[in-house]
Amino acid sequence: MGTAKQNKPTAGGVALAVAACALCLLPAMARAQLRVGFYDATCPSAEALVRQAVAAAFARDAGLAAGLIRLHFHDCFVRGCDASVLLTVNPGGGKTEREAAPNNPSLRGFDVIDAAKAAVERSCPRTVSCADIVAFAARDSINLTGSVSYQVPAGRRDGRVSNETEALLNLPPPTSTAQILTDKFAAKNLTVQEMVVLSGAHTVGRSFCISFLNRIWNGTTPIVDAGLSPSYAALLRALCPSNATQTTPITTPMDPGSPNVLDNNYYKLLPRNMGLFFSDNQLRVDPAMAALVTAFAANETLWKERFAAAMVKMGRTEVQTGRCGEVRLNCSVVNPTSSSVELGSSASAVDEEGVAAS
Repeated sequence: MGTAKQNKPTAGGVALAVAACALCLLPAMARAQLRVGFYDATCPSAEALVRQAVAAAFARDAGLAAGLIRLHFHDCFVRGCDASVLLTVNPGGGKTEREAAPNNPSLRGFDVIDAAKAAVERSCPRTVSCADIVAFAARDSINLTGSVSYQVPAGRRDGRVSNETEALLNLPPPTSTAQILTDKFAAKNLTVQEMVVLSGAHTVGRSFCISFLNRIWNGTTPIVDAGLSPSYAALLRALCPSNATQTTPITTPMDPGSPNVLDNNYYKLLPRNMGLFFSDNQLRVDPAMAALVTAFAANETLWKERFAAAMVKMGRTEVQTGRCGEVRLNCSVVNPTSSSVELGSSASAVDEEGVAAS
């Protein structure tokens, strides 16, 4: 019986692996497979090591916390929370998410994820996914900037595709109307309330001029968007030249009052016409959204509780779990693999006789 075993999966085994992958991509099943304490037995130091890497980076540059929160968001909104935003090469060819205009050059924190991954690999090789590290790092950044603690269900696997076009299609731009925001978040199973809650992350971090340039300049002519305070617009024009581009290295805090503190000041700024982006102002002019803005401006504790819950829910978006995807050895590139492994890590998805593993 031992001689009957083969190292290569049979056609039936590969079919079972594909079926298993298709099943674990179903939203309900994927959510069920994520759990708090996923690495308790296989890598009990994983979350502590990520926390140390984030804390060290935060001590050098407090702004990195906002970058790591945004990194998680931009990852989850494109192909789900699968670390696809970290890839520098798409095996299928073409530009990656990381190269797309919404991410380049504004997205940051990649080096922090790499440092955390290196530490985890030294302790527990081939065990902790980059997607989970991104989720842990976002949680730790929220704790450092806002003293908000929550547990992260883990068990995500890393994807093998990263496509610039998908980033452009899925990420809500700063020019979004209330309807576009609603639709983009609904596509990820997030409600209007959760959209308004998560928008509060704009209370930390900075923005490049290009994201709001059309609110203060029409060509070379100064203008003031109807939803922007004239005095705030004047400050922004003094900072950002009319010919600023995607790569103009000028940034401004999204929340001028407390740019490195996760608080509810964002919601207090909106009624004063000091939402930096057109999309921010949409939360104020839409009646249903405006009611939520008022509630969160009045109650920071309420907003923080809902923000933590919304981050956990967002972190479950279209995840790959079980035998789908892979655990990358290097977060910026996919693992070397054969075509059979690409079908769902066949080495672990089927046993040597082609029977689905339990």
